[in-house]
Amino acid sequence: MPRITREDKARNRQNIVEAAGRMFRSQGVDSVGIAELMKEAGMTHGGFYNHFASKGDLAAEACGASFEASLGALDQALEEGADLTGPPLKRVVDNYLSAAHRDAPDGGCPSASLVTDAGRHSDTVQRAYASGVEGYLTGFAQEFAREHEGEITSQEARDRAVLLFSRLVGAMALARAVSHVQPELSDEILRTCRAHALD
Repeated sequence: MPRITREDKARNRQNIVEAAGRMFRSQGVDSVGIAELMKEAGMTHGGFYNHFASKGDLAAEACGASFEASLGALDQALEEGADLTGPPLKRVVDNYLSAAHRDAPDGGCPSASLVTDAGRHSDTVQRAYASGVEGYLTGFAQEFAREHEGEITSQEARDRAVLLFSRLVGAMALARAVSHVQPELSDEILRTCRAHALD
C-alpha cells in the first residue's frame, strides 16, 4: 500500500475542514455525524482520527476557517471604498441581509449560522467564534472611524460596530428561522433591517 505524502495529508485535512464548514453551517455541529462528514469529504470514517482528536477540535478549526474566508470578503469590500452602489458599509449590509445569503447558509458568513452552536460547545469553539466576531467588529469600527473621521471617538466607532454586527446576525438568524413557513415575514425582516441597520 503506497504511503500518503505530506501534501496529500494536508489536502485531505483541508477537504475535511471545508466539508465541515459547509455542513456545520447548514445543519449545525450536533446534527452532523463523523461518518457523513467524512463521506462528504471523500474519505472513510476511520481516517478522521488521523487528522483530529475530536469532533470539537474540527468544529473549532472549521469555525476559524469559515470566519477567515468571510473576513477576507469583508476586507475586500471595505478596501474597494465607495462606488456607484454606495459606501462600503451599505454594500456590506445589503449583501449580508440578502435573500441569496439567507438561502445559502452552507457558504455564507458563519456568524449567523453558528451563533447557537458556539454557545453550546467547548471553549475552543467559542474562542474561534469570538475571534471571528472580533474581526468583524474591528473591520466595522475602522470603517466607521474612516467615514466619520474627526466626528466620533474610537469608542463610539466600536459601539456602532457592535450594534451593526448584532443587527446583521440577529436579522439573518430570524430570517432563516422563519423562511420556510413564512417567507413573506423572512423577506420583511431582511428588507426592514437592510433599510435601518446603519441608523
